[in-house]
Amino acid sequence: MKTLFRWLAAAALATTVAATFANAAHAQALTYPKAFTVREVATNGTTIHVRQAGTGPAVVLLHGYGETGDMWVPLATELARDHTVVVPDLRGLGRSAKPKAGFEKMNQAVDVAGVLDALKIDQADVVAHDIGNMVAFAFAAKYPQRVSRLVVIDAPVPGVGPWDEILKNPLLWHFRFGGPDMERLVAGRERIYLDRFWNEFSATPARFSEPARQHYAKLYALPGAMHSGFAQFAAFDQDAIDNRAWLAAGNQLKMPVLALGGEKSFGLVMAAVMRNAATDVREGVVPGSGHWIMEENPQATVALVTGFLGEKR
Repeated sequence: MKTLFRWLAAAALATTVAATFANAAHAQALTYPKAFTVREVATNGTTIHVRQAGTGPAVVLLHGYGETGDMWVPLATELARDHTVVVPDLRGLGRSAKPKAGFEKMNQAVDVAGVLDALKIDQADVVAHDIGNMVAFAFAAKYPQRVSRLVVIDAPVPGVGPWDEILKNPLLWHFRFGGPDMERLVAGRERIYLDRFWNEFSATPARFSEPARQHYAKLYALPGAMHSGFAQFAAFDQDAIDNRAWLAAGNQLKMPVLALGGEKSFGLVMAAVMRNAATDVREGVVPGSGHWIMEENPQATVALVTGFLGEKR
């Protein structure tokens, strides 16, 4: 019996140690290597927190809601081998300043342009996820000459394709959740609110690790961060109007576009959406992943994105 207890104790200790190392490794995965420099770029009436590293063709990585530019550490590190990598935090999110307004995606496209101007970059590939897709689409529509390739991952674009049908999905109630009372409701409870996103939109919620949840919850608890997050969603109606007007004028994106979806999330629907607004759309699926592609299957995501960006131009 004593031998059994010793074995169980040893097994429990081994499990604890393994979990501790796994959590430490994941926490480290949200930290950029020392090669990345950080600067605050004043532009378009706000200040954008920007990380940069590498040399070669430029690539901009845009995050979405529930995360920050820190989500891109594995991809950014790989791309920095032969690219100039630029990773901003979107207006109002992460470590960027928290303005009261300006969250329309066409306006945030001006934020991105201002960042590239400050870094003296004329043209870049753009890779985006979630609300980052919406900013990336606006940037590509407003400044097509500045985007060489576009990657959009696992979120629709307001006003493009089946947008009105997508809005009917009951899981998307948070699109209309916001305002002063809602900000009071979640104040001090940011982790509870965000856990709902990380759990419901994951194929395997455990893959969105505890260190990552703590990391992002802390950033979304910063003063003004939840207001900014709600404002990103509140701007969707205007974003849809802007995008539909752009499409009605006969415009289409002409640069190569890779539309990726998580296998357990948007999947190939991403490509179907983008074919309503772009002439050269490739499709891809991140295996075994829900919405949170860099948490659930970073290896496949990195391979799909780098493969596309590495194609001959």
